[in-house]
Amino acid sequence: MASVYLVAAEPSGDLLASEIIEAIREKAPGTEIHGIGGEHMTEAGIRSPIDTSELSVLGLIEGLKIYKRVIELADQAADDIVRADPDVVGLVDSWGYTLRVAQRVRERAPHIRLVKVVGPQVWATRPGRAQTLAQTVDHLVCIHAFEAPFYEPFDLPVTVMGNPALSRGHIGDRSRGREALGIGADAPMLLVLPGSRRGEIEQVAPVLVEAARRVKSEVPYSRIVMHPSANVRSQFFEAFPDITQWASVSPPKADRYDIMASADYALACSGTVTSELALQSTPFLVGYHTGCITWALARFLLFKPTHITLLNIAADDTQVVPEFVQTKFKAGPIADTAIGMLNNIEARETQIATQRKALSRMGESQLPSAEIAADVLLSSA
Repeated sequence: MASVYLVAAEPSGDLLASEIIEAIREKAPGTEIHGIGGEHMTEAGIRSPIDTSELSVLGLIEGLKIYKRVIELADQAADDIVRADPDVVGLVDSWGYTLRVAQRVRERAPHIRLVKVVGPQVWATRPGRAQTLAQTVDHLVCIHAFEAPFYEPFDLPVTVMGNPALSRGHIGDRSRGREALGIGADAPMLLVLPGSRRGEIEQVAPVLVEAARRVKSEVPYSRIVMHPSANVRSQFFEAFPDITQWASVSPPKADRYDIMASADYALACSGTVTSELALQSTPFLVGYHTGCITWALARFLLFKPTHITLLNIAADDTQVVPEFVQTKFKAGPIADTAIGMLNNIEARETQIATQRKALSRMGESQLPSAEIAADVLLSSA
């Protein structure tokens, strides 16, 4: 009987890992599965021996502050993996943490096969990471076909799984979403997606929320809906205790794609959610802010593209979706853009059309990403 161990440290990786678990169970029901992750893996029946929620931080400096803890948790993870002695370990997303876990497992139990699921953004930041990864793991399951050539010089086997956000996403129902929210069919609706990390609730959410408040003030008949990720929902309410006085918060059990599809426009924190919004044909803008030192290093030394949103990068690094990043991340301009879009259906339809074109360039696989990743793990076991 094959044995698989999955490691995930952030919400997006936790979700993908849970989907991989379900795919493995369908393909090979007798497989023994262990793992480290969050609520999604827990829902999939995997009890994590350690809590990695504190690793979901924002920015380089913030990451350095918890570096000692990262090492401690990597050691704990490696200890549990070696104890479980699986045939293969799937290291899902979270480059810094999972790399350290992989290095420790390789040193302590070299017979265990290691598969990285979602590689580092070598095409956007440091291509040298390709060699580091190739020296550490046995196989890479990446998102984009254009990543593969970076690993060819190092003979690392690469499988392309496509974008998980696209392969998992179903098309939401606008009417059902509005019914869940108690919003009429014709009311202008602005959706705010404030982030999935603790640091994003601290650094990004306040500006997006203030921008939405300004929209409500200027367009009183509009409906404002907040949709915080489940893992930071309590933190969001603590940060904005009076939010329900002028805005709605999506019900915890509401279908996220129905909620996205129900919006006329959205303010989104940069991340996977941007691809999900595009899939729902919902026009949106992106906002983001991180520490000054982190930003300076990323912009001038590490990050190659002009834009940060994958949809824009896929469109030859052009602006399909408006970006308000760092010094441009201000509530006033964001609110003005949102008001203009809510009042202009033609502009919204134009952005939706360009989003679809960019989205078509990102859909590189006909099979669900989790199935492809599961196949690689099972073949490596």
